Amino acid sequence: MQRRNFVKLGGAAAALQCLPSIGFSQQGEVFRIGSLTPITGAGSPYGPGMQQAIRLAVDEVNAAGGAGGRKLELFTEDDQTKPDAAVLAAKKLIEVNKVQAVLGTWASGVTLAVMPLTDAAGIIQMNVSGAPTISTLDTKDLVWRFQATNDRFGAAFAEICAKRGFKRPATMAFNNASGLGNVEGFTKVWEKRGGKVAAHVTYEPSRPSYRSELQKILAAKPDVIVMGSYLPDTTIILREWFQSGADNQWVIPGWAANPDLVKALGAEVCEGIISVETVSNEKSTSYAQFDAAFTKATGKAASTNIYAAMAYDMVISLALAMEAAGPKATVEQVNAKLREVSNAPGTAVYSFAEGKTQLGKKAKVNYEGASSKLDFDKFGDATPDFGVFIIEKGQLVRRDVVSITV
Repeated sequence: MQRRNFVKLGGAAAALQCLPSIGFSQQGEVFRIGSLTPITGAGSPYGPGMQQAIRLAVDEVNAAGGAGGRKLELFTEDDQTKPDAAVLAAKKLIEVNKVQAVLGTWASGVTLAVMPLTDAAGIIQMNVSGAPTISTLDTKDLVWRFQATNDRFGAAFAEICAKRGFKRPATMAFNNASGLGNVEGFTKVWEKRGGKVAAHVTYEPSRPSYRSELQKILAAKPDVIVMGSYLPDTTIILREWFQSGADNQWVIPGWAANPDLVKALGAEVCEGIISVETVSNEKSTSYAQFDAAFTKATGKAASTNIYAAMAYDMVISLALAMEAAGPKATVEQVNAKLREVSNAPGTAVYSFAEGKTQLGKKAKVNYEGASSKLDFDKFGDATPDFGVFIIEKGQLVRRDVVSITV
């Protein structure tokens, strides 16, 4: 980011520090939601579906008569998968549209850039980002994460490596919060189990070759290399690894080991790669209902966009919190109800209408989401289950599902 733009954005954030918290009493009979998803940029394969999922949930809540006596009003912006663009879009949503929640940020850098604005305005922020630092920087408990953190991905990698009998793992990580979070989470759990990591390499982005890093890690003779990586760097690393003739296996996050990787490298290079991605709450009624609505609206199954169910759950859980908080509740009061309506104990509910009915009876509800069971921890983080996919003859085949204990 150029210094001039940085200063400009910094000024915008400083200006927002002076804004009073926004409450229902200032907003009339609607609750305003800002959808801030990556319609363009690196997150564009997911952002449009996430935005559609948010719209479906808003329509569902409004069709049920609204939440807490109010209808939802939706405003949409494209974060472009860029922190500077996201800050300007969030500023517009907060200052012009007067939203009371910003939903749907995808990239960790975007969420981290937007959090100071939403915190300063005293509004709710919901995301699907992975960086562990999001948890600790959320000092006001206004940030809610529907995706597993990167270090929890790492914990799942450790569980998978143990189940598959690997003895001598090594790690490679892209030098940012996401990549390092993956391998640090792996190492922490692996060593806690009594294992040792044979070698670790951190590499810088946008390199034309990673041969020197590969030579260093292959010299440790690992039986598996655990990655914290993205698609472009993974493509180069695996091509050079295949040329080296090494025979170790790989555990790679699903956003890097996906059909695009197979398309770029071919089935032979990718054969046997273990790809790990979170999976939705597929056996739940909430997922079945969402899948039907999403398929009808987009022509694609919900399983084609893992983040769409998370975006849908953002609205449903928020609306249930509004209903539990009651008429004229402030954003702070609604925010305080989010764990209460999502976590056990309580009557399990699988839709907003079902939850609204139970809350009308003064029952405690536990929303079982379409994306996960949606139990938030003290940081506001949920932990979905993880699917274990093996690339076989060019196809990703799911062979296992693992859960981790946080």
